[in-house]
Amino acid sequence: MSVIASDLAPAAIPVRLAARAMDVAVVVVLIVALGRSIGFGFGWLAIGTALIWLYFAGLDAAFGGTVGKLTFGLRVLGGDGRPPSLAQSLKREAFTAVGAIPFVGPLIAVGLWVWFLMVMRRSPGWQGPHDVFAGGTRVVRWRGR
Repeated sequence: MSVIASDLAPAAIPVRLAARAMDVAVVVVLIVALGRSIGFGFGWLAIGTALIWLYFAGLDAAFGGTVGKLTFGLRVLGGDGRPPSLAQSLKREAFTAVGAIPFVGPLIAVGLWVWFLMVMRRSPGWQGPHDVFAGGTRVVRWRGR
């Protein structure tokens, strides 16, 4: 079955946040398990950050979405309407590594989220700065879902 652009609509912010919350829950379980196996030191922080970044970027590139996005019927598309490349996905999700900066990272991450949401609310396609940075990626949902 081919995808027709008119069948897709920009994914609304609440469903995108719900999908991200589900992904955060998945990532927390994985990262805590990693910490329990190797300890919660600098190595855990570095490896965990890379795994989180690759979870989001890798799944978006390979399957068009993460566990949360796919569960909620969302897909990530590149600026050309096809699934994003790994490079686009890595750019789009680069901000996820910011939260791992010791002490100030979580505060910066919250600030970025607020900024992204403000920009997305004003964008006709609900695209954030991370989507623009990645070459015009967008998160879509089948119309009527």
